[in-house]
Amino acid sequence: MRNKPELLAPAGDMERLKMSVLYGADAVYLAGTSFGMRSFAGNFPAEELPEAVRYAHEHGVKVHVTVNTMPRSDELAGLPAHLELLDQSGVDALIIADLGVFRAAEKYAPHCERHISTQVSIANYACANAWYDLGAKRVVLARELSLEEIRTIRQNTPKELEIETFAHGAMCVSYSGRCLLSNYMTGRDSNRGACAQPCRYQYALMEEKRPGEYFPVFEDEKGTYIMNSRDMCMIDHIDDLIEVGVDCLKIEGRAKSAYYAAIVTGAYRHVIDDVAAGRPVDPVWRGEVERVSHRRYSTGFFYGEPGQYTQNSRYIRDWQVCAIVTDCDKNGLATLSLRNKFAAGDTVELVGPDLRPFAFTAPSMADADGALLTEPRTPQMTFTMQLPHPVPPYSILRRAVELSPK
Repeated sequence: MRNKPELLAPAGDMERLKMSVLYGADAVYLAGTSFGMRSFAGNFPAEELPEAVRYAHEHGVKVHVTVNTMPRSDELAGLPAHLELLDQSGVDALIIADLGVFRAAEKYAPHCERHISTQVSIANYACANAWYDLGAKRVVLARELSLEEIRTIRQNTPKELEIETFAHGAMCVSYSGRCLLSNYMTGRDSNRGACAQPCRYQYALMEEKRPGEYFPVFEDEKGTYIMNSRDMCMIDHIDDLIEVGVDCLKIEGRAKSAYYAAIVTGAYRHVIDDVAAGRPVDPVWRGEVERVSHRRYSTGFFYGEPGQYTQNSRYIRDWQVCAIVTDCDKNGLATLSLRNKFAAGDTVELVGPDLRPFAFTAPSMADADGALLTEPRTPQMTFTMQLPHPVPPYSILRRAVELSPK
């Protein structure tokens, strides 16, 4: 069997952590309520963090915590206590972007590995080696590197220094996220996890002496979103990532849904396992990454410039979660929690932890009192359904629905 990289999945909150863990992550990354780059992700308050670490560790999954803002001087007073909390909670690694935070972590979180964030924009082996000499266990490379550049870094760094790279998810128009458009245009600080994503806006030109008169910027007759980046998807190229020596593949998406965390993690888990074992890859898992909300895919910078998609910044949304399985007996009688309306007679799909997706026609159901139910409607309501065969808890019932904006 070939070297199998760690699969690192997002965990924006406890629900998303459980999905990433159960669907096959080797490690998850998350944040506390401060010093993290995704302030809108939900995140983990101090009282919940030890529970999150405990749950992950019980399932053999490591926990990496982002401490990757560039803190200002007036924020530093709270840093030691935050680092001590992470250390005492049993966190495995800290993802750090600031040298001062890096030094503080050595003192206040001595049991945590220190990983260098992609925010540092490590793009060469000299920089990687410098961080290793300072005590870093891992570097998360800049997302602008090609496979050959990663190969060069791997060949010129100690084997003890782990190399992590993003393999799936949103790309930023700015170099490894170093962007202040949001700060200037909306007052929302991109370095505090509050980016308003102005790179996704549609822009027009205004001539200085013609105030209020807007001239469209044309790519074609439909206009253009000149800074709109596509999403990265490397699921078809896991073999190449393994071959250049990457130790960890990271899925972007702490601000995305629990459904996204589950489906993308599960897809990459199966493909990584197949490639590492030399087995043919089941094409069903490639299809799974099309069943989550995403922008048009590219292979990032791994094979050259990815190119922008300039017609619009809309997400492709072709599937909707209907319900989550909370329990299922050996005969396939399942208890579910409703997420979105559907009805008996609809064609639905089930996918779950280590469960290949399958389609069937939804039968009649029963509510919590046993009454016949043909169309559950109340969000979070509990109901039962007979499934074609047993499935594990946290399996997801979904159906094809065109949700993409027109």
